[in-house]
Amino acid sequence: MQCLKGYINSMSHNIIFTSDAAKRISEIKTENEPYFRVMVKGGGCSGFQYEMKLSAEVKEDDLVIETDGEKLLIDPISLEYLDGSTIDFVEELVGAAFKVSNPNASSSCGCGVSFSV
Repeated sequence: MQCLKGYINSMSHNIIFTSDAAKRISEIKTENEPYFRVMVKGGGCSGFQYEMKLSAEVKEDDLVIETDGEKLLIDPISLEYLDGSTIDFVEELVGAAFKVSNPNASSSCGCGVSFSV
């Protein structure tokens, strides 16, 4: 795990960005969008939902976590909800997807995208 100089220090937060997630990002990223951003937004059936997307830029206040050369970005507001989480990529019989294991979530919906605190 490495932090880009000038950005929030990833060592002060307990977020795990797995090698499986980094490998999948390396397969889907583009030259114009080389970063992967995880955000928490209001909405969904449980109150909050995860949003994941490729990103073209690193913002000054982003937490940047690097695993196997790939960079995960988290904004400060989302960080409050994601601290202690594991960001992974899982392949199961029903499909493959990025998965957030969040110890701050008191409950979540059946699809795993929406949660409450």
